[in-house]
Amino acid sequence: MISALLLLSLTDARADDPKWTLTVDPLTLAIGFAHLQVERALGDRVSVYVTPSLRLYDGILVDVNGPYRGLGGEVGGRLFLRGEAPEGLWLMARGTVARVNTTDTSEPVVALGAYTSGLVGATWILGPGLTLSGGAGVSWFRYGVADYGVYGVAPAAHTAIGWAF
Repeated sequence: MISALLLLSLTDARADDPKWTLTVDPLTLAIGFAHLQVERALGDRVSVYVTPSLRLYDGILVDVNGPYRGLGGEVGGRLFLRGEAPEGLWLMARGTVARVNTTDTSEPVVALGAYTSGLVGATWILGPGLTLSGGAGVSWFRYGVADYGVYGVAPAAHTAIGWAF
């Protein structure tokens, strides 16, 4: 990701009116999920994004750690209240679905995991395209298998760093 950001900065890839962003979410990396979000503005007020959602390791939230992994995807949409998509103040809804399996037995147990969130936040595009984003809200989880995972209502957060083009 860092090499892609460096390449984009050398080519001055930001147009006057960027429609795409490519970002990573450092907060989800810290809690055990890897996301690489590709976002597209669909007009002045709306954008959508897609990302793989991979739970590959334990994160900093010890209560939800355990011997399980998840492989899936996330889709989200933003409604921009101020600014012009993909930059400005937004409301966001997102949903994730994943195949979740245990890793501590010879016969893995498999389940369908999911979560959804509603958030409010903002995205800033600085310089030729550096993108920073943050938001907070609420999530509903049913993401686990056997006795491991996250279930119920919990706070939601969004962080992102990347590039607009």
